[in-house]
Amino acid sequence: MHDYYAYIHANNDEVLYIGVTNDLRRRIYEHKTKLIPGFSKTHTCDRLIHFEHFTDIKYAIAREIQLKRWRHSKKVVLIELNNKQWREIPV
Repeated sequence: MHDYYAYIHANNDEVLYIGVTNDLRRRIYEHKTKLIPGFSKTHTCDRLIHFEHFTDIKYAIAREIQLKRWRHSKKVVLIELNNKQWREIPV
C-alpha cells in the first residue's frame, strides 16, 4: 500500500496552493524552505491547512485537479469544516 496526499497550503492573506505528493513531510519542508520554485514560493504559501490521504495516486491527482477547479469560496468552506481557524497542521 502506498500513501498519497492532496493538500492545501496557505499564506497569511488566504492565498491557497493546492498540490499532491507521496511524502507530505518532505513536501512541507520544501515549501517552508522555499526549495520549490513557482507559485508557492512567490506567494509564501507555507502553512499546511488541509490534506486528504489516498492509497491510489490516480485518486489523489483527481482530487487535486478537482480542488484547483473550485472557486476560492468553496475551498474556504472545505478548509473550515475541519480547521476553522486556519491553523497550521503538524505532521
